Amino acid sequence: MEEGLISVDKWTTVSQVYFLTHLHSDHTQGLTPKWSKGPLYCSPITARLFPVRFPGFDILLVRVLEASKPQTLTLVSRSSHSKVLVEVTAIDARHCPGALMYLFRGQFGSVLYTGDFRWEIGDMKAVEGKNILLNALGDKKLDLLYIDNTYCNPSFSFPPRKVAAQQVVDIMTSYPGHDFVIGVDNLGKEDLLLHISQMLNTKIWVWPERLRVMHLLGFEDAFTTKTCLTRVRAVPRYSLTFETIESLNTVRPTIGILPTGLPWGKKFLNQKSLSYSCISVCKEDSDIFAETGHTSEIFKSPRKLHQHMFAVSYSEHSCFKEIEEFLKYVNPSRISGIVSSSFCCINPRHYLDHLCKDESDNICCKDSRGKLGLSMAWKAESVLECDNAFGIDKQINVSGLLKGCKLRADSPKVLGVQRSMISKIRRRVRVFSLTLIGIIQGEGEEHSPYTNELT
Repeated sequence: MEEGLISVDKWTTVSQVYFLTHLHSDHTQGLTPKWSKGPLYCSPITARLFPVRFPGFDILLVRVLEASKPQTLTLVSRSSHSKVLVEVTAIDARHCPGALMYLFRGQFGSVLYTGDFRWEIGDMKAVEGKNILLNALGDKKLDLLYIDNTYCNPSFSFPPRKVAAQQVVDIMTSYPGHDFVIGVDNLGKEDLLLHISQMLNTKIWVWPERLRVMHLLGFEDAFTTKTCLTRVRAVPRYSLTFETIESLNTVRPTIGILPTGLPWGKKFLNQKSLSYSCISVCKEDSDIFAETGHTSEIFKSPRKLHQHMFAVSYSEHSCFKEIEEFLKYVNPSRISGIVSSSFCCINPRHYLDHLCKDESDNICCKDSRGKLGLSMAWKAESVLECDNAFGIDKQINVSGLLKGCKLRADSPKVLGVQRSMISKIRRRVRVFSLTLIGIIQGEGEEHSPYTNELT
């Protein structure tokens, strides 16, 4: 496929068609209400949420792709001006509401772009997605796989989301008489919140913008903006800090819960005053492990980060074992990761090259600086450059520790699918003060005491 035909999650380049995997902000950098470069393909749920994320956006540009239903696009070669037929199949990525992965097929071969995804071992919807993928490929091989490599390292292993959700409930039942504050994004982890609501038979407080998203997703019955109706509150993830929890505990006993796959707690666990929590594994958890093929060896207990705060390994990204099983299933010829950040720089080839048909011709980086399996070359102008054998245009401003560095590849384009390298450290750490009156004493307030943004 030649350059300038298709872009995936990249909005600053010129292409004929654009594809959005999901609405988290690290996949929409450069997409604004005034953006009008061309038709934008996404899932029905993403299309429904689009006016919330981008008010004023020309909705006529949005094209809805139903999962599992192949669609053929007729594009035009810029060099020969001849027609280029591309068959696109969208598949449920099981990441957050509306998240899709895309399989592109044509004379150029077949390319799968997973975007962020989590296909848990044994999950029936993941099995359904695998069958859709194999049916779409038919007897053709998968030439190139762009995969979510956020946790592509054997050190990362997470329990199924059902198990992690029950761990959160177990924490709550262990602290009767306490309020609870859960850090979430403006999209994602709805299944966790619904499980809490059902098991505790309570509504969950959310900020008004989040409640609007819940209404659009059809989950309004379990959520409220009236603090007097519940002791469980879901707040923007980045506003859940130690300072916040300490302030809340001066008013009412409060436990903070951070559901994440990120190992935020490790540096705190070395302190003598902190330790792993002793929440036991219930029989239901063990049954789920038996059903899904996970073993107790990879079970992750909740981590106590602070006297009043827990981290629970609830991840919406595939862990290493799940990525490995996915590669065994699709058996690609070549592989490339879509994630590059200051936290997680993991070249999937480092651990998974043996699962690719053509090990000698994978997208690779020059080995000069190793970090969790990905080797990088630092440039004097604070720019990272990687060899890119397939010419996929990628550039990202890496936040957090890198503070403005860029990752780029300038080699000739071959397949020509434009896509962005996604940073999982989405923003620098920021501390927000919560309005205690709004949390503890407010009743049906229309204004949220929390700062928030869609991530």
